[in-house]
Amino acid sequence: MNPMDRRMFMKTALAAPVASSLTTRNAFGATDATPVPNEISPLSCGTIGGVEISRLLLGGNLLTHYTHSRDLKYVYTLTAHYNTDEKIVETLELAERHGVNTLVVHTVPHVIDLLVKYRKEQGGKMQWIVCPTAQVDQDRAAYEKQVHDLVAEGCEAIYLWGVTADRLAEQDKADDIAAAVAIAHDHGVPSGVGAHDLNVIRLCEERDIPADFYIKTFHHHRYPTGPRQEQLTGPHAEIPGYWCREPEETVRVMAAADKPWIAFKIMAAGAIPPDDAFHYAFDHGADHILVGMFDFEIAEDVEITKDALALTAQRDRPWRS
Repeated sequence: MNPMDRRMFMKTALAAPVASSLTTRNAFGATDATPVPNEISPLSCGTIGGVEISRLLLGGNLLTHYTHSRDLKYVYTLTAHYNTDEKIVETLELAERHGVNTLVVHTVPHVIDLLVKYRKEQGGKMQWIVCPTAQVDQDRAAYEKQVHDLVAEGCEAIYLWGVTADRLAEQDKADDIAAAVAIAHDHGVPSGVGAHDLNVIRLCEERDIPADFYIKTFHHHRYPTGPRQEQLTGPHAEIPGYWCREPEETVRVMAAADKPWIAFKIMAAGAIPPDDAFHYAFDHGADHILVGMFDFEIAEDVEITKDALALTAQRDRPWRS
């Protein structure tokens, strides 16, 4: 079965009458009957900074309507029309029911407000790992305020946005990366560093920056629209679409790091099928995978995660979480 057929099958299967019909609340009050399986086996978790986090995390880009869809600009609008506030709530609920207990997202105020409302009005348990978008080296006070506000709203962990960390590493501003890590620690939450550029991880390791975890891109280049060697001119690019320039070197560098690694962009923004991407990430050392999922993809992706985890006995990197 090819990836599209499989996803369509799962979408149909979720609506099948053999599933039990549980109540899902829409728009913070209205209720619809949403079929879910009678029994869902637990999803494996690891621990980062004392927080238990599922091996599969829900990515926030689709919820903020950002798709990395190369030059297919209409996909952004399509995603915005599909992932309404009501659909985002349904996605969070469905992810929780399948054992995905943590979301990673950046500071889009409307989505943060929605997450707060989901917890307070519906009892949602989804944990948040959030990256502030303020620039720690340019406006330290603004960065500190974003961290303060996020923690006050219930964020479980903070990480330095990969876009920012890439720039700081290029400018050899290790002190600013360390400052960002310290600010989150000062607010009492686990503190991580995100990166597209492998030099960020190298710098953090060389300078002993005490991050609790890394969020680093990771995918191979064996997909039809993958980059040719001469096209690998930067840490990442939208066209040709790649977000991990050096997958083999990433494996080597992360093998030497003793911090938990959340791998993201593992499907190269949808170019690599999940069964390929998930196995590749776990087999090569990732402790967790961060995956953007529409609601109809969650059940399948959870099962693929379980399958991939069951086959990781031969991985070389020890589990770090």
